[in-house]
Amino acid sequence: MSVQKKGLGKGLSALFGDIENQIDNDKNQKNTLAISDLRRNKYQPRIIFDQDKLEELSMSIKESGVIQPIAVRPNKYETGKYEIIAGERRWLAAQKAGLNEVPVVILDVDDQKSLEIAIVENVQRQDLNIVEEAKGYQRLHMEFGYDHDKISKLMSKSRSHISNTIRLLSLPNDVIGLLQEGKLTAGQARPLIGMPNASEVAENIVKKKVAARQVEALAKQKKNKISEKIEDPNISFVQNEIESKLGLNVEILNKKNNSGKIVIKYKTLEQFELISKLLRK
Repeated sequence: MSVQKKGLGKGLSALFGDIENQIDNDKNQKNTLAISDLRRNKYQPRIIFDQDKLEELSMSIKESGVIQPIAVRPNKYETGKYEIIAGERRWLAAQKAGLNEVPVVILDVDDQKSLEIAIVENVQRQDLNIVEEAKGYQRLHMEFGYDHDKISKLMSKSRSHISNTIRLLSLPNDVIGLLQEGKLTAGQARPLIGMPNASEVAENIVKKKVAARQVEALAKQKKNKISEKIEDPNISFVQNEIESKLGLNVEILNKKNNSGKIVIKYKTLEQFELISKLLRK
């Protein structure tokens, strides 16, 4: 059976290899399978399917059929059933279009290769949201021992992109939810990693439509302030004592190397003159 590879990109073509050589050449090999005989890929990284695009594909399938075969492998848990490796969206759209059968190509691949193909296919077609992409990379790392360099080469993306994408999963769940829903971009969310009030900041970013560059600048300021301070009860005691004697707000910024500064804040000219007089004594 001739299989179209156009548009799959180098990464996916390399993973599939020469598909024709992987197909059983037995004369009874089926070119189509019943939709009911196909099962969702447990390694499918994509969770959310755009319903409008799915409807568009369904209308196209009603008109022209499923042009590109769905890649499947025998289901090791159900005899006579098959697990989808690539093409779940086509399978779902074919169901909506009322088809009973779909064209398939049956491959002999293991779990690792199945996950690789599923991730590469979706990422190359830009079908995954950033959270699904991150979880896909994380599974390659955690379940199959891929380091970030190997994932980078597999996906034809920079190592920093892989690392930064996976790091997004360290954000609070509500922030990850905003990313998944498309209300927050990766550029807006990345500076929030490690911030103690990331959830609150994320809500404000969405509400006020703050640009990614502004978020980066804000996060940098906050992190610099945090790095300048050391939570030391002795310093807090001294700060409170000075404030009580002066009757003014005082801030002591002590760095890790024990250098720093004392800031005395005034609001009126009289307060300024008081500070000046005390310092000149």
